[in-house]
Amino acid sequence: MHGWARRLFPINRSITGKGVRETLAIIGSGIDGLRMHEIPSGTSVFDWTVPEEWSVEEAYIETRSGERVVDFADHNLHLVGYSEPIDAWMSLETLQTHLYSLPDQPDAIPYVTSYYKRDWGFCLAHKVREQLSEGEYHVVIRSQLAPGVLDYGDLLLKGSQTKEVLISSYICHPSMANNELSGPVVAMALARWLIASRNLRYSYRFVFIPENIGSIVYLSRHHKEMRDSIIAGFVLTCIGDDRTYSMLKSRRGDTLADRVGGHVLKNFTSEYQQYDFLWPNRGTDSRNYCSPAIDLPVVDIMRSKYGTYPEYHTSLDDLDLITPSGLEGGFEVARRCIEILERNHVYGPNVIGEPQLGRRGLYPTTSHGRATYDRKLSHLMNVLAYADGEHDLIALAERIGTDAITVADIAERLVGEGILRVLQ
Repeated sequence: MHGWARRLFPINRSITGKGVRETLAIIGSGIDGLRMHEIPSGTSVFDWTVPEEWSVEEAYIETRSGERVVDFADHNLHLVGYSEPIDAWMSLETLQTHLYSLPDQPDAIPYVTSYYKRDWGFCLAHKVREQLSEGEYHVVIRSQLAPGVLDYGDLLLKGSQTKEVLISSYICHPSMANNELSGPVVAMALARWLIASRNLRYSYRFVFIPENIGSIVYLSRHHKEMRDSIIAGFVLTCIGDDRTYSMLKSRRGDTLADRVGGHVLKNFTSEYQQYDFLWPNRGTDSRNYCSPAIDLPVVDIMRSKYGTYPEYHTSLDDLDLITPSGLEGGFEVARRCIEILERNHVYGPNVIGEPQLGRRGLYPTTSHGRATYDRKLSHLMNVLAYADGEHDLIALAERIGTDAITVADIAERLVGEGILRVLQ
């Protein structure tokens, strides 16, 4: 995963353009079956319109002596996203109205965009901005905004059931590692794991899109089938650092995705935070997936939540911020969510009264009245007590105070012994 991120990091991505196509090509080389799609500029998608395609040849600010004080070639974040072309000399006073920096993070280059209003600008470290002297500056942006396409990719893995699980991540941020690349590379790893798996119960829909406008485009084409088929969905983002784990709940807050995501964080991580869907907590494509007219059961699964860590949306969100261990932890959380969904059944008794466990090797065959029960036996006895046809796997695990994978192992053993049966 970290190797994929290193390969993707230098690409200048935006919501349209060559960088998105290059990114999708690399993702497609890592997972079989990814389909590429193009939506023309000007296409109406719900309340939005697909924008013109943006491309950049070069962009810089230079002094009269020819010194380039800011150069897009040095870092993708130096140029405000979707900047229109310009070639002009101007005073520092005029230039300052088009510059962006962070006084409280003087070494960081901020990430700024202007997708839907024609404008231009440059981003730079505040310590560099403070050193700019009075005088004339040559501002050059050789960019193009012209009719083109918005690109995205999707992959559908068929299971034995038509019900689906959605895995979505975005591919539009330039040269940011945790906020941008951790999500797609973890999604790639999940896709490879599922492709190698056998006998999938559910089908899996993977979506790689530009953030916000991409999910609007995708939903405009697929929302009817998705509303009928998706039982749970996960937006993967900011999932590669080593600091913590977090989840943004769905709009409803009690969907299957909320339940399984919260259960995994509680039982398989040492530190986690859950965030409510109320503004301003939300910020990714889940706001479209969960919007009232769509209402899909989708949550955000993260390590450090977007907007909460100091490197967010700056050049400090680099390949040192995400680590192999951080990505592995993010992958494991997502993988466990899927494993639990695959094994999530409602169980009911197949015998009346307490079953005879001793002859099946499930209970001690001698008793002296003061038996002490080990944890494994306690879990088994509690599964028997609450496998009543009213609790699914997650609810059963929550009720008896253990994790769903432990309960699944016990329940499947009891089904094999003819003691329990799968009701749904």
